[in-house]
Amino acid sequence: MAEQVEWADLVGAVVRRWLQQHGRPSPDPAIVAGLATRLRELIDERGLPPALPAGECGAPGGMSEAECSPLVLRVAGTQAEPLLVEAIRQLVKACFHPEFSNCRDSFRQVSPDGSCRRQDLSRVRSRLSGAHCIDCPHWIRFGPAEHADFLTAQWHEGATAFLAHRDIFLPEDFRDLRRWLWTRARTGPEGPRLG
Repeated sequence: MAEQVEWADLVGAVVRRWLQQHGRPSPDPAIVAGLATRLRELIDERGLPPALPAGECGAPGGMSEAECSPLVLRVAGTQAEPLLVEAIRQLVKACFHPEFSNCRDSFRQVSPDGSCRRQDLSRVRSRLSGAHCIDCPHWIRFGPAEHADFLTAQWHEGATAFLAHRDIFLPEDFRDLRRWLWTRARTGPEGPRLG
C-alpha cells in the first residue's frame, strides 16, 4: 500500500509540473490517481525491462508508436484532453524503454545551423524529461546538484540560459520517477523503495 501511494505521488508530481509548464491548471486529483493506478497495473502486468547486468551498456531502443498507442489508451482511460494524453504517452515510454548505460549526448548535439534542439526552451517544454532522454543514465548517475553543475557546464548558450529555466530543462520530479523505475527493475515489487 505504501508503495502504491509513493507511485501515485511520483506520477502526480510529473503530471502537475507538465501541465503547469504548459500554462494549464492542475488536473482533478481523481484523474491523476486513476492514471497512476492504470499505469502501475500495466507495469505489474508487463514487468519492467530487465536491469542491465554489471558491466553491460545495453543498446538504445524503445517502443514503436504502434506498440505504445494501445497502452496509452489503456492508461488514459476516458481522459481525452490531448495535453494529458501526451504526458501519458511519454510516461508509458519512460516505463518500458530498455536500460541504456551510455548517454547518447543528444542534449548537447548542435545542428548545422548552430542550434541545440534539446537546449531550446520551446522544444524542451514538449518533453516530460526535459533536455535529457527518458532513459538517460544521468538521471541515476548524478544527484540533483551534481547534475545541474554538469548541465550548466554543457549548456550551449551558457549557464544563465540553463539556470533561468532549470526546472524545465532538468525536472527533479522526473529524476524521482526514473529512480523508482530503476530500483524496481532491480528489486521487483517486493523490494525496497526509494527513501
